[in-house]
Amino acid sequence: MMLIAFGWIALLLVGGGFALDRTLTNLVESNFDDQLEYLLNSMLVSAEIGPDGEVYFNRTIGEPRFLEPNSGLYFQISAQGQEGYPSRSLWDKTLATRPDHVDSMPHFYDSAQFPDEPLRVIERTVTLPFSDARWTFTVASARVQLDEQIQRIRSILVWSFAILGLGLFLMAALQTWYGLSPLRRVRIAIQHMRTTGINRVADPLPQEVRPLVEELNALLAHSEKQAEEARTHAGNLAHALKTPLTVINNAATAKSPDLADTVIREAGTIRRHVDHHLARARAVGRRAVGHARTPVCESAEAVRRAVERLYPEVRFDLDGNRQAKVAIERQDLDEILGNLIENAAKYGGGSVFVTVDAEPEDAACVIWVEDDGMGIPDEERGRIFARGARLDTGKPGTGLGLAIVRDVAEIYGGGVTLGESEDLGGLLVRLILPRAG
Repeated sequence: MMLIAFGWIALLLVGGGFALDRTLTNLVESNFDDQLEYLLNSMLVSAEIGPDGEVYFNRTIGEPRFLEPNSGLYFQISAQGQEGYPSRSLWDKTLATRPDHVDSMPHFYDSAQFPDEPLRVIERTVTLPFSDARWTFTVASARVQLDEQIQRIRSILVWSFAILGLGLFLMAALQTWYGLSPLRRVRIAIQHMRTTGINRVADPLPQEVRPLVEELNALLAHSEKQAEEARTHAGNLAHALKTPLTVINNAATAKSPDLADTVIREAGTIRRHVDHHLARARAVGRRAVGHARTPVCESAEAVRRAVERLYPEVRFDLDGNRQAKVAIERQDLDEILGNLIENAAKYGGGSVFVTVDAEPEDAACVIWVEDDGMGIPDEERGRIFARGARLDTGKPGTGLGLAIVRDVAEIYGGGVTLGESEDLGGLLVRLILPRAG
């Protein structure tokens, strides 16, 4: 920020200084030229032709430097074929003119015809009364005084702009340092948080960085929640695996005759628990990647086609908002709907209805999955979400379907509730998922 400020200040000051220098220099030169033109006009109105054709002034030119030799101010009146009339200040020198050059209007130019004395010259060619010759009136002045004034102005400009630039740069540096001081306080607060072990930035901070601190605290809370979820997840997995491993170990130690059956049974239990926790871990990982936008009907149609091959006798009906989208990854939505629709086909009486966006006025997208089976009694609806819980043990399954659905939905900020279908009389699963913005 300070380098950018320094660059802009330097650029603007250099540009402004150059423009101001040209303006003031032109004003000084214009004033200098006006004085020369005034002397030239005084000569023109006073010049006459004498009896012998010579030029003379009918009144004295009020400039004493014309009478002082080498005074730095000179005039000369000349014409081709005529005797010239120089000022006494020229002494033994002559102003160089071009006879073939005619200036009907005043013409200013710089001349270096005198060694070590640059001149500023004005010329004008006129025809005097009673004379056919073209007379060139020339007034020249040494540029020493003009150049000194210009140099003095430039020196003042350089020093003034240098001091101004330094002051502006110091002010910009001070403003930057003071303006960024809240961020330094945030850094100190974070360092204090890390060294003291607290999990929030609680130090009083300026209003300008308060949104940043709030977002930082929210990020810390999110990270803490994820860490707690990971610890709970690892603990649950360890606890779930402990029992089957103990059973296998005891059977192997006792050399049980049904060891093979025990290993196969408990290995299946271990695999179910591992699949459940892997599904949770994948959902958490995909949620952290970003906000997804998945069309619900596309996923439901794909799941329906897969389940129809397993249960060709079941009638499926998909209705609702075809444009509904949810903020959940497609793989996770397929897994949730797959579990719900397959359960409805497996435990229902032959009809499965899926309604997308059944409650369109809600901020979330609500999906109903209904069947015409026996349903689930109210007292059993809470227990059915437990891992491994199964109400109908006569049909194959792992008892992890609804547990996975609940866990994955909650990871994305949704949920699952159970009820009774008014149309089919069986189970109504109300799946709530965040609507994609």
